Amino acid sequence: MMAGMTLRIGVLGRGAWGGTLAGLWQRGGHTVTLWSRRDGGSAIPLLACSDLVVVAISMAGVEPLARSLAPHWPEELPLLSCSKGIDLDGLCTASRLWQRWLPAVPIAVLSGPNLAQELASGLPAASVVASDDGPLATRLQRQLRVPNLRLYTNGDPIGTEAAGALKNVMAVAAGISDGLGLGANAKASLLCRGLAEMGTVLEALGGQSSTLYGLAGLGDLLATANSVLSRNYRFGSLLAEGCDEALALARIDATVEGPRTARAALALAARHGWRLPICEQVVALLEGRIDAPQAVRALMERDPKPESVG
Repeated sequence: MMAGMTLRIGVLGRGAWGGTLAGLWQRGGHTVTLWSRRDGGSAIPLLACSDLVVVAISMAGVEPLARSLAPHWPEELPLLSCSKGIDLDGLCTASRLWQRWLPAVPIAVLSGPNLAQELASGLPAASVVASDDGPLATRLQRQLRVPNLRLYTNGDPIGTEAAGALKNVMAVAAGISDGLGLGANAKASLLCRGLAEMGTVLEALGGQSSTLYGLAGLGDLLATANSVLSRNYRFGSLLAEGCDEALALARIDATVEGPRTARAALALAARHGWRLPICEQVVALLEGRIDAPQAVRALMERDPKPESVG
């Protein structure tokens, strides 16, 4: 795969994000083939005719797809993971799941403040290509750039993915705050503490603290926690209206990663002794143990402590 060449890109996932990326790269001159489980058939034939495979599916689908494709994946074929979340069973990010099945394959991740509907309509955005393989990240940065999506690189895929996963939980919490009409002061405080909570997980998983304040961290949080285009934000707003988890998901009628990520984060917290109060209250609300106003009171009535402490 040489820098500057037109690529044959296989995109696994025909949802909002996969479809948007496919459209951007097609308009950029690349040959794009889309595959989705909903279409039926196997993704295996796509591997043989691609220079790059982009995976833009929900976290729940990553492990079974990786297991099915691993025996057929050419070692030289790069994978770009765009899934955001933490796997409930493996308690790891998407790229680490892929690495378990494809240990010799070059892997990068793509994450940032990228609301699919805005990008699809031609509005500008920026994102990060992160990889332990620096030359791979640089090649993808050059090859995949399009006029309205500026790409940066970093060498912290774990931190990039952890930030992209946890910000979905914070977006749910922001939707709850706005849905209850708590105002700008409360939401600013919530997001500030949410960023600190994201940092707890990011650094404990081995990510770099600087990633938290980049596009994949603060940038993605600001976009996702402030827009009705965000499914996680809308989901939180529905919880504030009194919907339970099942009804809110049915009304969104699309993948919402925040609930699964919150539960996975708490499982990690229990294993490692972390305190994740926002994740705790979101999960308590999802499980019907409290209502939305009680969740807010629980956060506001925590014991006093220095700002630097979680």
